[in-house]
Amino acid sequence: MLLQRGDLTVQEMFTAFFAVVICAVGVGQAVQLAPDLTKASLAKNGLFHLFSQRPAIDAASQQGSRVSFTQGAVLFDRVSFAYPARPMSLVLRDLTLELPGGKSVAIVGASGSGKSTIAGLLLRFYDVGSGGVFIDGVPISAMNVASLRAQIAIVGQEPRLFDATVADNIRYGNVNATDEEVEEAARVANIHETIVSELPDGYQTMVGPKGSLLSGGQRQRLAIARAVVRRPKILILDEATAALDTENEQLVQTALDNLLRERSRTTLIIAHRLSTIRNADKIVLLDDGHVAEQGTHAELMALGGAYAHMVSASS
Repeated sequence: MLLQRGDLTVQEMFTAFFAVVICAVGVGQAVQLAPDLTKASLAKNGLFHLFSQRPAIDAASQQGSRVSFTQGAVLFDRVSFAYPARPMSLVLRDLTLELPGGKSVAIVGASGSGKSTIAGLLLRFYDVGSGGVFIDGVPISAMNVASLRAQIAIVGQEPRLFDATVADNIRYGNVNATDEEVEEAARVANIHETIVSELPDGYQTMVGPKGSLLSGGQRQRLAIARAVVRRPKILILDEATAALDTENEQLVQTALDNLLRERSRTTLIIAHRLSTIRNADKIVLLDDGHVAEQGTHAELMALGGAYAHMVSASS
């Protein structure tokens, strides 16, 4: 029998006591979460603000004319440019540069001279501050961004591969490419023999996450094949051999020489190693955002200027 104390039983008193204690513990834990709730609210506001932004250069936009390059001739006409984060620091200064259609032009210079900036402006990652960039006489600012980039391929220093087969990674450059076109691109990139003789399943070999099952030279040549199968009118090679050892550099250089011999596209080569650009139709030396010297390798060596000194220092 339960003992009586007033109108409450002892059981009811203990129930009420523990209810109060449990509520107090819950309130205490909730109070501890208050700073996190404040942070979450601020983060939410930041995300919604980010989602509401619209880029000045929208690759998904339907605006601009859709053009098909015939020659792929590029002209930088008195271009000046500064990055938005450093508006007072000009990277390019009244730059005039011509890339003739079907020719190869190599850009060299010290770090910070504006080499990679030229590639970024050509792909219209940014708009120029003054002057203009033209392809086949049409300003790229008037072109549809997706249409522009569809006709340009880029091979960077660190290629991005997917955990898929060799063939699928090459075909990523052109999803409609046939097996014959994939193989042709691999031959141009000097990797076909490696695929069929060294990889266990040939073109159906899985490359692993980020291409981890391939060597650096194999990944780079695969990226070149992916760019070739795209059949671009303009090809950008941005420090394509900078991260490779001597043996792999030679293999990749053979692939680059194959590209230069084709002359079916305009090729912009941004070079770190001067040995990779000797066969370019024109070499341009940038200094502080403007053209300091330009000409063929032989012409610049005969000039005995800054380029000749760079070659001597690197040999």
